[in-house]
Amino acid sequence: MEDINRIKVVLVERKKTSKWLAESLGKNPATVSKWCTNTSQPDLSTLTRIAQLLDVDIKDLLNSRMTEGESK
Repeated sequence: MEDINRIKVVLVERKKTSKWLAESLGKNPATVSKWCTNTSQPDLSTLTRIAQLLDVDIKDLLNSRMTEGESK
């Protein structure tokens, strides 16, 4: 499966942990872990909140291939 989001990468860039993100969102750490490994994806409102917490544009959380509309 191709990576859809870049949450894990952006967390590293911002020197934040998935545990911090889970606590900030009030989510289970296992859920955030699934997002970081691209096993599952957050809904749009949660993705928007993640972008706000990490102070990035929402597009920075998505794999560029997804935002350019390319398919495999």
